[in-house]
Amino acid sequence: MAETDATGMRARVPVLTGVLSVVSLALVFSAAGGVIPQSVVPETPSWVLEAIPHVNAVLSLAAIGAIGYGWRAIRAGAVERHRVAMLAAFGLFAVFLVCYLYRLVALGGPASFPGPASVERLVYLPMLAVHILLAVVCIPLLYYALLLALTHSPRELRRTRHAQVGRVAASLWLVSFALGIGVYLLLYHVY
Repeated sequence: MAETDATGMRARVPVLTGVLSVVSLALVFSAAGGVIPQSVVPETPSWVLEAIPHVNAVLSLAAIGAIGYGWRAIRAGAVERHRVAMLAAFGLFAVFLVCYLYRLVALGGPASFPGPASVERLVYLPMLAVHILLAVVCIPLLYYALLLALTHSPRELRRTRHAQVGRVAASLWLVSFALGIGVYLLLYHVY
């Protein structure tokens, strides 16, 4: 990237963060709310749609591992390993999200809870609500930390809020992924 391009992008990190966050969240809530018509996705064999939650659980576990590895790497001063791990975690998250949204649109909405109403009300829905809240809060933080990292050298990053925002984003991301796995277990293995 040319120096003038980097400088221009640096100045736009907050705006780009906002735009990417709004677009991402609008897409997710549109898919979850049934606003996106099923006709936008090709007809998919049922086995593919049934496999997506299991694939997404594996992607979530891999992302948790990548985030943890990236966190340990930066604490040890291994900036390049941290960068690779966090980009891998973001890539895993992106694949997860594409699969999740594809299934959501193809099925016309989220899966319903198959267990008892009391478990749904007292365990599943609170767990799902916190998972969703953390994911929503996490999205702009992730974009901000990622855009800072993409537009600054490691030395320059020390003068930004990358480390502070990244710590909060990684913490929320880990908890959100873990709760997502809990939701998955309740939906597909416990009930």
